[in-house]
Amino acid sequence: MTFRTILVHLEGGARDQVNLGYAVQLASEHKAHLIALRTITPFYPTIGTFGDAAVSVIAELQERYRRSEQSEATKLRAEAEKRCQAADVPLEWRIAEQFADEVVPQQARYADLVVTGQADRDATEPVTAPDMPANVVMGAGRPVLIVPYAGQFAKPPRHALVAWSGTREATRAVHDALPLLKRCNKVSVLSIDPKDRGHIAGFDIAAHLARHGCKCEATRTVTADISTGDALLSELSDLGADLLVMGAYGHSRLREWALGGVTREILGAMTAPVLMSH
Repeated sequence: MTFRTILVHLEGGARDQVNLGYAVQLASEHKAHLIALRTITPFYPTIGTFGDAAVSVIAELQERYRRSEQSEATKLRAEAEKRCQAADVPLEWRIAEQFADEVVPQQARYADLVVTGQADRDATEPVTAPDMPANVVMGAGRPVLIVPYAGQFAKPPRHALVAWSGTREATRAVHDALPLLKRCNKVSVLSIDPKDRGHIAGFDIAAHLARHGCKCEATRTVTADISTGDALLSELSDLGADLLVMGAYGHSRLREWALGGVTREILGAMTAPVLMSH
């Protein structure tokens, strides 16, 4: 398995350059075709604000907004082309005037990996909708690599931490991440609060990964008085790992995603890129 097509989602925010750069480096290392998808969120002003002139005023505001977004997208495209040319990466540029959590999962189905950004939940006017990364993970059917909204991530990962629980979702995430794991200098397989105390937790999956050429170690920890999410983030920091691989847990209900506690916790407090699969 390898990555032949990587899709990077760009929304016009300050983090587009970081996410684009990370995706270009991944595409270069994997000799992949890069699709850059720039979404333009539809703009719908409140009609009541403008009284009788609502229709014409709103149409003008929408057109100004659209022209501004198109102009910014053109600048970003030039930067993407420059970076890809320097890295010898084939680039395909796309623009979609749709809500991101609708169009990104749809277009992700024709890629091997999706790169998108974490939502900044503390921002006054966040560019990325709070649940957008989760919607992509749960709806795309493809592995999603989420880049934190803070920090610089210019290089592909070299030390991966695998959150291993033996579930279907964790298994899916590990196998989806294989092209990345095989290129890491070290892969740490972490089991949290394993039930079978007589068995080396994570040993079987670590041995499986080793047969794929991964440099693995199996380790385990107990949560004591902290949450599983905090335990994962603590281990990630202690190991100095630059990638977290984990399964995403949740179910759908009337088009809204109800995520498992650990998944939501990591999406809110991640400090390194996280690859999630469902």
